[in-house]
Amino acid sequence: MCGIAGIVSASADRQFDYDLLRRMCQTIVHRGPDEEGLFIKSGAALGMRRLRIIDLAGGQQPIFNEDRTVWVVFNGEIYNFRELRKELEARGHRFRTNADTEVIVHLYEDLGADCVHKLRGMFAFALFDERHRRLLLARDRLGKKPLHYALSDGNLLFGSEIKAILAAAPELSQVNSQALLQYFYFGYIPDPVTAFSAIQKLPPGHILEFEQGEARVRQYWDLPEYGTYSPASEEECLDQLEAKLTEAVRIRLIADVPLGALLSGGTDSSTIVALMAKASPGSVKTFSIGFQQADFNEAPYARMVAEKFATDHHELILEPNVLETVDTLSRSLEEPFGDSSMLPTYYVSCMARKYVTVVLSGDGGDEAFGGYDRYRVHLQERSGFPIPQWAGRWYRNQIYPLLGYGTPGRNLAYSISLPWSERYLESVSIVPSQRNFTLLSSEFLNSFETDADPLNLFRHYLSEAPARDPLSQVLYLDTKTYLPGDILTKVDRMSMLTSLEARVPLLDHVLLEWVATLNPQWKMGKRGQKYILRKLAERLGVPREVLHRPKQGFAVPLSHWMRHELKELALTLLEPRTLQRGYFNEAGVRRLLDAFFQGHTDDYHEIWRLMMFELWHRNFLERSKMDDSEPDANCVAGLPERVG
Repeated sequence: MCGIAGIVSASADRQFDYDLLRRMCQTIVHRGPDEEGLFIKSGAALGMRRLRIIDLAGGQQPIFNEDRTVWVVFNGEIYNFRELRKELEARGHRFRTNADTEVIVHLYEDLGADCVHKLRGMFAFALFDERHRRLLLARDRLGKKPLHYALSDGNLLFGSEIKAILAAAPELSQVNSQALLQYFYFGYIPDPVTAFSAIQKLPPGHILEFEQGEARVRQYWDLPEYGTYSPASEEECLDQLEAKLTEAVRIRLIADVPLGALLSGGTDSSTIVALMAKASPGSVKTFSIGFQQADFNEAPYARMVAEKFATDHHELILEPNVLETVDTLSRSLEEPFGDSSMLPTYYVSCMARKYVTVVLSGDGGDEAFGGYDRYRVHLQERSGFPIPQWAGRWYRNQIYPLLGYGTPGRNLAYSISLPWSERYLESVSIVPSQRNFTLLSSEFLNSFETDADPLNLFRHYLSEAPARDPLSQVLYLDTKTYLPGDILTKVDRMSMLTSLEARVPLLDHVLLEWVATLNPQWKMGKRGQKYILRKLAERLGVPREVLHRPKQGFAVPLSHWMRHELKELALTLLEPRTLQRGYFNEAGVRRLLDAFFQGHTDDYHEIWRLMMFELWHRNFLERSKMDDSEPDANCVAGLPERVG
């Protein structure tokens, strides 16, 4: 696991400076604290920071081919590298390391850019072909590893994190207002844009080739058509799922360093731990956290799983310094990010890093098997209210505006009046739900063209989904947007801040391709959500108390914190200085705060997202223009030393 950064010029005569490349790498030292690797030649500068996982003594990057004409820097893990190495050696390639990185350069020699089709794992890499003066950037199929790029003055700059690019070209820090509008809608910024106009994210499943000053981006992978396969029986379906998920877990146990699992006490992580226990010769190290507020404490369920599978379990009941943590994390976030579950992800990563370097997690199960409550609410419970389109429009345009704020059923009726696709899109966005008042200023909203609606990207994915039924369509949408933009971004940033590698077996692309083709009845229906995955968990011995309880998610007691520990921060942040930036409608924000703190509403998520935007603006955007030093976020903020 590493962080990568670099610059490649259209001209071979351009010479880059080692100090510049080292500055870029220094911004991502947390991603690879063990060593640095730099390469500058023929108008190309490739750099990396390494976290040693495989081939600890060797494997230093950049890694090159036999005649040193192809060089690569790589972030991630290739789980099938041993099989690929045997094939390549049989074709005459010579290896000088035992690292997974080296298969990339030799595969490229044989296949060119199509080498990505052979790779099974999580990856973001930059490969420079000196003979053809070509740079190849590639990102894994689901977006587990990040990769950003920018074209500037005939150069292509890239980095695992945006701050690496800004370290070399601070003039690229102009804010992208369209991306900020997306943040206000979704709480994150979906691919391919970033918070900065000149910087892009390479989308998952895409490659970029930079040659003769031109960058060409193309897609190399997509999910297959959904719902085309119906196993003959439940037993057959379970057998196939168990075999594929067992393999996905097994290949992710390859490491030359200590390895464990993040155990939340939910179906997904519990299933992963059960399979790890079967595959591991010794006790699996597991890590979970809990909170003193009982409604948010999943630690007892995690403990049940740990006892069932005899893991070496580490549990932390948190009394965190939330203020210090929020301030610290917002200094490292390059874009506004509104998912409050980043806090427990960070805390559990801090704890795990004391014992291991690699963890497996259960992320991805909800998008694969239909686990989110919004699927049930918007595709099942409200599908029983067939309302003619004309009647829905009449209610929204004529009746809804006349109903007073707080009228019982006002917003529910609005939601039911929408077509199912718009109803779902409303459920995953923030701004439309705030019809009661306007949070964003009219000046900010009026600055966009009429086709700037952030929901248009989501409508595109719904309409182009390789699926016919609504569940499969929204699973495809979330896999393209929420999964890489929110879930995997959170996991990557919070784990890498602590120099911890996180692997996600449920997002193994071979497994996911099979799951996508399953008839949707195996995922969600009358028998419940994530049906076949829960049945597999039962077969593996996961306690029923864990499997048959209300879904919690990786939640924090944010409402409690907002009314106590974070209240002063919220009121201080959302003050005239914030409201005068031009983004917000002062009356709307005041009404939001007053209604919440007077106990009339529980809109703490909206307040949190506004706070995180302002903290990003102050702690990253404004600070980075004055000081490009890397903030120290390596488990210093609010982590108590109480392990049980």
